Amino acid sequence: MKIALNNVGRRFNKEWIFRNLSTEFTSGNSYAILGPNGSGKSTLLSVLTGSLTPSEGEISFSDIENVPVENIYKYISLAAPYLELVETFTLKEIIDFHFKFKSFAVGVDAKSLVSILGLEKSSNKEIKYFSSGMKQRTKLALACCSNSPILFLDEPTSNLDVQGINWYLELIEKFTKNRLTIVGSNQIQEYNFCNKQIQISDFK
Repeated sequence: MKIALNNVGRRFNKEWIFRNLSTEFTSGNSYAILGPNGSGKSTLLSVLTGSLTPSEGEISFSDIENVPVENIYKYISLAAPYLELVETFTLKEIIDFHFKFKSFAVGVDAKSLVSILGLEKSSNKEIKYFSSGMKQRTKLALACCSNSPILFLDEPTSNLDVQGINWYLELIEKFTKNRLTIVGSNQIQEYNFCNKQIQISDFK
């Protein structure tokens, strides 16, 4: 997969969040989009996922052939603190629901996903009774264990303690090989594995 940006910019009202961004994101690489809170990392991720249209410039998605932006959702998985889980679903139900739309990564099924989470005793517990850390781990596991060529992670260790951060790093090591992985972050433990970095402040 490849995402190509040609002089892309995005603004809200008259304020430019970023401008003149030309780069390519390609499979097999991991990219960190860096900057302080409020700098535009999540806005850029929203453009890259096709959720926001650029205010200027062009963005293209391609596999063997070009992929229309309206179909890019089929190729991506996303975990972010602002994405909500269905609170009335149990963990088992949220897994079943998610994988109606995505296929499992190779070697993963619903049972092993619960095991990866370490939440076997909570598989029939409703999400609304989960701690913030358990919810974040669930979001990360659903995204990482989906068989999608592009993985987006926005502030992935939000609400995770030290044990949770180590769990996240193990998940990344196991499930990002040969994928295009893009991380929006300002915490080095979240993106230390990335081999390429983009500073959002360079495009103001």
